[in-house]
Amino acid sequence: MELMQHVGSMISNANPWDNLKFDIEGVAECRKFFGTLYNTYSFFALYANIDGFTYSEAEVPLAERPEIDRWILSELHTLIQKVDEAYAEYEPTRAARAISDFVQENLSNWYVRLCRRRFWKGEYGTDKIAAYQTLYTCLETVAKLSAPIAPFFMDQMYRDLTKATQKENFESVHLSHFPTAIKGFVNKSLESRMLKAQTVSSLVLSLRKKEMIKVRQPLQRIMIPVLDEVFKQEIQAVSDLIKAEVNVKEIELLEDVSGVLVKQIKPNFKALGPRFGKDMGLISKAIQGFNQEQINQIEKDGTITLDISGKSINLTLEDVEISSQDIPGWLVANANGITVALDITISEELRNEGIARELVNRIQNIRKDSGFEVTDKIKVQLQKENTIEKAVIANEAYIKSETLTNELIFVEELKNGTEIEFDELQTKVIISK
Repeated sequence: MELMQHVGSMISNANPWDNLKFDIEGVAECRKFFGTLYNTYSFFALYANIDGFTYSEAEVPLAERPEIDRWILSELHTLIQKVDEAYAEYEPTRAARAISDFVQENLSNWYVRLCRRRFWKGEYGTDKIAAYQTLYTCLETVAKLSAPIAPFFMDQMYRDLTKATQKENFESVHLSHFPTAIKGFVNKSLESRMLKAQTVSSLVLSLRKKEMIKVRQPLQRIMIPVLDEVFKQEIQAVSDLIKAEVNVKEIELLEDVSGVLVKQIKPNFKALGPRFGKDMGLISKAIQGFNQEQINQIEKDGTITLDISGKSINLTLEDVEISSQDIPGWLVANANGITVALDITISEELRNEGIARELVNRIQNIRKDSGFEVTDKIKVQLQKENTIEKAVIANEAYIKSETLTNELIFVEELKNGTEIEFDELQTKVIISK
């Protein structure tokens, strides 16, 4: 495995014909890729075995699959085209990086994260079958695309997948047919709005981290300035995904940010210097003099034209660095021309829900450590603690549903309970089937 990772890291860091010194960071990044892919396969295998999924059902038509399925399949077929072109041009490094980005950012960090409930909750119906078929297709295709540069790992994964389903009867991934990109699966509009959802979510999560507010703690609202009507429609289309991913109740789209958000701009000297040389000083001074309207224009259009000493200068977002001032009770961040403001005020109701989510996490961990099956129904006994009891009463149905709890009771004292602690709160719990 270590040798495989080092070979993979060399190809993902540089072309095989280039001289390359041993790079421990490159190996670590490659280890992350293999680990992420293996964990994604393990997640799939766990629940596929529980539900007896063998790809024996009829293919769920693309149009009948949820949007999140159609998105990842669009990204998959875009990836097939990129990798096929890279191999054809003898660019295995470009292929390796594209595959790595797809697996880590799109498949694992987004698709599986947002869809995990579809695999472990609900009846074995069309939606769950579509989820299994979609994830299986992604894993099988990644194995084929990666086989030329990670031959042993991908052959093992491919044979494990096809042995269970008999979907293909090739003895090895290296004897199978290389994937073909199908235009009908590619939806650039869908990819665009999902990228916006990923950007907004990343910004909100970074603000949570900055303020040390855990994701399990619900927050009330984020504000997003609207750049244009298309942007507004794209955010509205993915608003539920964003709210679920960052644990926020509301998204408010701002048509007019004047008086709400004050943006600041400064030159990106690293980008300006090589392009403009001796004119950089005048251009930098002009950028620092931008008003809010000009800042909004370059954010919206991605470009702006200036007249500097009779010369027409075209600037892009890469030439500047835009930030926003925090406002009382809010944190603000920018990326890729998108601004988000996060309301960090935590009401008592939000606080109680956060406690309930922390408790769910502890119960799930104890279930796992106790060797319970994921389908086992349980009884939960908690030692009385006023703050926790109040939060449980307010969120009892949610806690029971998430943990498959049939009975949840408080007792004065648990002598043999497991101690749990979070947010300066302490109690004991006993869990039984």
